[in-house]
Amino acid sequence: MKQLVKQISVGRVMLLAVLGLLFIQQTSAQEISSSIDTTQIKIGEQLHYQIQVKANKDLPVVFPEGQSFMPLEMVEVYRIDTTQLKDSPTWKLTREYVLTQWDSGSYTIPRQKVIINDQTFFTDSLKVEVATVVVDTTKQDVFPIKPTIEIKEPSVFPMWLLWVLLTIGVIAGLVFLILKLRKRKIERAKQIPPYERAIDTLKKLDESQVLERGEMKVYYSTLTLAVKRYIDEKIDERALESTTEELIVHLNELKANQSLLVDNKVINDLKDILRRADLIKFAGGGMDKLTAKADRKLIEEDINNIKDSIPEPTEEELQKDEAYLEGKKKKEKRTKIIAGVVGLVLVFIVANFVFFENKGFEYLKDLVIHDSAEELLEKDWIASEYGNPPVYIITPEVLVRKNNNSILAKDKATLTGELFTYGAIAKDLYINLNIFNTKPDSSLSIESQVDRLEALGAKNILSKEEKFTTADGSEGVKVFGDFSIKDPITKQEEKKSYVQLFFASEQGNNISIFISAEDKDEGFKEIINRIINSVEFNREN
Repeated sequence: MKQLVKQISVGRVMLLAVLGLLFIQQTSAQEISSSIDTTQIKIGEQLHYQIQVKANKDLPVVFPEGQSFMPLEMVEVYRIDTTQLKDSPTWKLTREYVLTQWDSGSYTIPRQKVIINDQTFFTDSLKVEVATVVVDTTKQDVFPIKPTIEIKEPSVFPMWLLWVLLTIGVIAGLVFLILKLRKRKIERAKQIPPYERAIDTLKKLDESQVLERGEMKVYYSTLTLAVKRYIDEKIDERALESTTEELIVHLNELKANQSLLVDNKVINDLKDILRRADLIKFAGGGMDKLTAKADRKLIEEDINNIKDSIPEPTEEELQKDEAYLEGKKKKEKRTKIIAGVVGLVLVFIVANFVFFENKGFEYLKDLVIHDSAEELLEKDWIASEYGNPPVYIITPEVLVRKNNNSILAKDKATLTGELFTYGAIAKDLYINLNIFNTKPDSSLSIESQVDRLEALGAKNILSKEEKFTTADGSEGVKVFGDFSIKDPITKQEEKKSYVQLFFASEQGNNISIFISAEDKDEGFKEIINRIINSVEFNREN
């Protein structure tokens, strides 16, 4: 019995020891501390920020990475130093960061996130004073101001050159079109009348010695071409495409309705010659030279008889011809105009395609309707109220309601809200008014603001924080500073100044007013000040 009691006691002791060990392991993993070697530095001096974690060696630990110490800048980070505590399974992990600041003031190093075994822990935030450097001019030489250095702007394709090239292209296109139409007109004017052309073709046939060489196929082809082309131009526009039988039938029809006053002999002679020509050209038949010469003489006589048998046009036909020619001239003129307009449109489309391909539509829009700071300051500003309860604010343009995908939208602390904006964060002026609800335990700190700006593409973010009081006595927090962001059109890094006002309530109703503007233009800074100074909540009408 005593042995049994003794075994039970030993078992209880071992169980308590195991539970105690587990407790020590769990509690030791939560021992996190942070420290700095000094709370006061001068501008540009460095301080050492240290994070210590005590945890079991089997638990994974993730320390902060990147620029998570804003508004202080991380200069260097050392490797993790690992030390096992004496007579303990717990290890002490230490990581040191070198921080600095280039502007005087009172700053807060935000609490840092450390992940241990998929559990998130935060260090305490620490205050740092950055003092200006006092220069003793009695002990240090004063050097003259260095001369200014001209910085060459990045090469950008000049817009004026694009328009000059476009204008030259349009003028060249019009000149080419005019010259081509003029050449065509001159060629038409130089055309030989149908009768003279037919006779000239026959004369050239006589001079060609084709008959003497016995080339009957070429000889009769030229004969039929001379007469059929003459008939095609003067009587029947289908003559060149018609067969012999079709052409003879049509000539008889013209004779029957007295459109052609020619003897039957002329038509019959022409029919015989055309049939002989078909036999020679398509059936490979032969012909003696005497008959060929006689056919040549008959063809010329037929052309002369047809020329003489064409009746003179009546007054009505002449008027119709004049109307036809006038209509033809108008049609040609209209065709020229349409061709010119189409050419201009094509040149314009091609030029714009090349332009948009290189610069984009936003570039053209900004170029045409770009509002400078001076223009925005001189125009009549708009006073409006947004949300419920209302926020009174004066802005250059009315803020447009948008879906709540703002700077705060990706933050898990945000539940619901209303968003009103003007412009874009990469443009010269951006205004973002966000009325939202958050979880009671959520925080709106500088580090969270930095994360939100980074999510929008901002880099090199510098931030300061101070209290802010509106004209009606409402108190909030003012976060301000600058950042750089890539311009979507020029693809160059642009520096922006920004101010963000936070107004929070214990019920979780919060208001964020974010304004960013071009840093190098003092006019935009005046715009920012005018906007934030107009904010009121309890405005008396």
